[in-house]
Amino acid sequence: MKLKVVAFDCDGVLFDSRASNITFYNHILKYFQRPPMGESAVDYVHAHTVYESLAYIFPDHPDLEEVIRYCRSLDYGQFIPLMLQEPHLIEFLQFLRPQFGTAVATNRTTTTKAVFEHHRLRDYFDIIISAQDVAHPKPHPESFLRIFHYFGIEPEEAIYFGDSLVDQEFARNCGVKLVAFRNPRLEADYYLDSFAQGPELIRHLID
Repeated sequence: MKLKVVAFDCDGVLFDSRASNITFYNHILKYFQRPPMGESAVDYVHAHTVYESLAYIFPDHPDLEEVIRYCRSLDYGQFIPLMLQEPHLIEFLQFLRPQFGTAVATNRTTTTKAVFEHHRLRDYFDIIISAQDVAHPKPHPESFLRIFHYFGIEPEEAIYFGDSLVDQEFARNCGVKLVAFRNPRLEADYYLDSFAQGPELIRHLID
């Protein structure tokens, strides 16, 4: 494989953000006197944009714009420390650079920049594409089309680390090989349980 670019999802791959997402969305639900999310809602908000998620957890609210306005008024900084960086991530990113380009394609929106700055990860990536940067978020291929253009590469020269069905469909739509991160249920080309195994996988791909 002529690998040139390694790209990643954010939530569930670079970070264990489950606690952060649960706390954030349950905070909004509580404000509007709604019960906390069930398991299916937790899974949904993990992989979708904030606007898709709010519509999902407030399906019958008479004024969704009111919910969105309240969401925008929140200081997301209070939730970022709940996002736990995956073990061995920094070592893997250091292994990749500068030989390979590195990118992120995420369905996060306005919080993306703050998350990467708080965790001091911005300098490890050449390009970060959030749902705010595109007209069509994942699983639409627009995010990866921008990555292809940025690096001047073809789909077969990149891989994508993802953990959700949205990521599975995204990689398929882009023609990119998928590395399923800690999710053996996905239909993927490769499977990885820890970034400690990342260098071995990359060596295998370029051998």
